[in-house]
Amino acid sequence: MIDTKYYSLIKVVETGSYTKAARSLSLSQPAVSQHIRLLENELGIRIFERTHNRSTLTKEGKIVVQYVRRMVALQDHLERDLKNEKNKITSLTIGITHTAESNSIVEALAAYVNMNDGMNIKIVTESTDELYRMLKNYELDFALVEGKVTDTSLNSILLDTDCLVLAVSPQHKLASRNSISISELKNEKLILRLPNSNTRSLFSTSLEQRSLRIEDFNVILEIDNIAAIKDLIRRDFGVSVLAKSACMDEIRKKKIYALSIEDLSMEREINLVYTKDFEHPGLLQDIAGKYHEMRKDMI
Repeated sequence: MIDTKYYSLIKVVETGSYTKAARSLSLSQPAVSQHIRLLENELGIRIFERTHNRSTLTKEGKIVVQYVRRMVALQDHLERDLKNEKNKITSLTIGITHTAESNSIVEALAAYVNMNDGMNIKIVTESTDELYRMLKNYELDFALVEGKVTDTSLNSILLDTDCLVLAVSPQHKLASRNSISISELKNEKLILRLPNSNTRSLFSTSLEQRSLRIEDFNVILEIDNIAAIKDLIRRDFGVSVLAKSACMDEIRKKKIYALSIEDLSMEREINLVYTKDFEHPGLLQDIAGKYHEMRKDMI
């Protein structure tokens, strides 16, 4: 149903080369070039600027690619849903943040799959902004994100609440404490998430409310792999501000100790977010129920 010209465009963007796109699509390079020219003629625009043997998307081209990706994603969803209806198999693509990788939600999804024969779930890990983009392009069925959902084009179900804590090793001098002051925190070696993470943004915003900045602290390392951060903490290379939910297993096993940071309010919502035309909200309630059931057993 999708015109082959659109697939040629996507492949050119993905590979950065007409030749590589042609090879991937089992077409000739002139055929791919012809597809792009036909699209440009139909739309009355230039999709690519061609300079020095390189092709760069124009502003109009970026808009075209955005909509073509959405069309292809809808086509994939149509084919998948028709196949599911025919075979009575449910397939879901779910987006989660890096924080949620360490959260009980992944275990809840695995438990839900085991309870429903024939179900297949694909989990995609991305930043919050990218998950919202993928939702709106119908590349995801739903997503698990931290923070309030302010986009009125989306629906959400409150799954849980969470807070940020200071995570330290059992050997750290602060491990016996329940809290730490902001002034004391300035003396610690901080290992932080990258600036584009929701966790980092919440920490920065909380500091700004106290007229402080990240630059006021001794940040020795920035990394977006939470498992790596927790490993560095356990080995006492530094301390980190992380979501408590991402450290629950280590906290229970006393491999990491969590302290509150005085005078900083760092609580947030965890929501299941989906488009308004998602047809299975009851399924989300079932997954949320399984999550709460497992959380209760862990407490």
